[in-house]
Amino acid sequence: MNLQYVQGEPIFTKTNKVPKQYEYLTENIETDVIIVGGGVTGSILGYYFSKANIKSVILEKNRIGYCSTGVTTSLLQYELDDNLNDLMEATTKNNVIRSYELGLKALNEIDNIINQYGNKCDYRRKDTLLYTSKKLEINEIYEEYRIRKENGFDVDFIDETSNPFSFDLKAGVYSNNGGAQFDSYKYTHELIDISLKKGVRIYENTEVTAVNYENSGVLAYTTYGYKVKGKIIIVATGYNTGLFSKRNFGTKTTTFNLATKPVSDFSGWYKRALIRDNNSPYNYYRTTEDNRIIIGGEDIRFVPDIFNEKAAKDKYDILEQRLKFMFNDIKGIEVEYKYCGAFASTKDNLGFIGKDPDNHKLWYCLGYGANGILFSMLGGRMLSDLYLGKYNEDLKLFQVDRFDN
Repeated sequence: MNLQYVQGEPIFTKTNKVPKQYEYLTENIETDVIIVGGGVTGSILGYYFSKANIKSVILEKNRIGYCSTGVTTSLLQYELDDNLNDLMEATTKNNVIRSYELGLKALNEIDNIINQYGNKCDYRRKDTLLYTSKKLEINEIYEEYRIRKENGFDVDFIDETSNPFSFDLKAGVYSNNGGAQFDSYKYTHELIDISLKKGVRIYENTEVTAVNYENSGVLAYTTYGYKVKGKIIIVATGYNTGLFSKRNFGTKTTTFNLATKPVSDFSGWYKRALIRDNNSPYNYYRTTEDNRIIIGGEDIRFVPDIFNEKAAKDKYDILEQRLKFMFNDIKGIEVEYKYCGAFASTKDNLGFIGKDPDNHKLWYCLGYGANGILFSMLGGRMLSDLYLGKYNEDLKLFQVDRFDN
């Protein structure tokens, strides 16, 4: 990933040791599926394709689990970036409800993996809160609650009289067991380790520099001149898609994050739930297993090849002051890590999963939006099924050309 996509010291890559270093490609090889990208999405694809006994190779141009995977806060929620009513211009109510349902399904998929293979990534299921501190937005939040409740989601409505948190809250949708948190770097390596044992081949420091599409399949050329031949190629490169398509996949912003040193208690933070406010752009809050706090937000327009040091400092200062003001009962809040990275969003808040409409040997698994990791979980299962000839109707929600008309 180019330097401008990630800046600073992401907590997950700074606090974790590299569990394993992988070889770079030194020979020509063949496989069925070429997965480009060795971040969390590539590792998820490797897991599902190996589980289905499909021969796969993962090619990562940097190190496994770095770049966007290292900068994500790994705050997982079934809800989307925007509230349901705000999405009506881009999609339908039924599509949003189905997206929520699929988010919960993806969370359950992660539960199953952890239960089967063990928790090596600090995974913990969590309640979540969407809230506002503005009286003018009470009805908006209540409407979000009402629609979720009517459609079977386990939610409660919170107002000033029932607020269990210490900070100012005028209205909130509290989702019981509606999210999860983990260490994305550890999760990536856990899935890679599982996939290796099932036959996936992994190469890091192996950049794909060119791709040829032939009648018999796909030929990927790598940094050192070696080639990988496959039947299809899947793009799991996040925002770095220029080699494969000129399509504009989403609107990019830069989002900023802080991680604190461990704190001694979480006074006023009910159940250490995952929190997102209703601002635009919104802010989000989570804790870690070693008792740190992570806050993110303050998005600005992404500018290629330019990193604005002053703007970053200003955003970090705003986040720090907001965190200390919001949780003023938590003593000793001290920031240790500051970092930022590219973030992409779409009109309907969904990513892109499926075949390129003009090239059926070119597939995508692009988990854009705040739910990127959950979308990738869905993509891993649906694309491995699709390779075996089983089409899932939910792929229509994520189809690559849905905004073309």
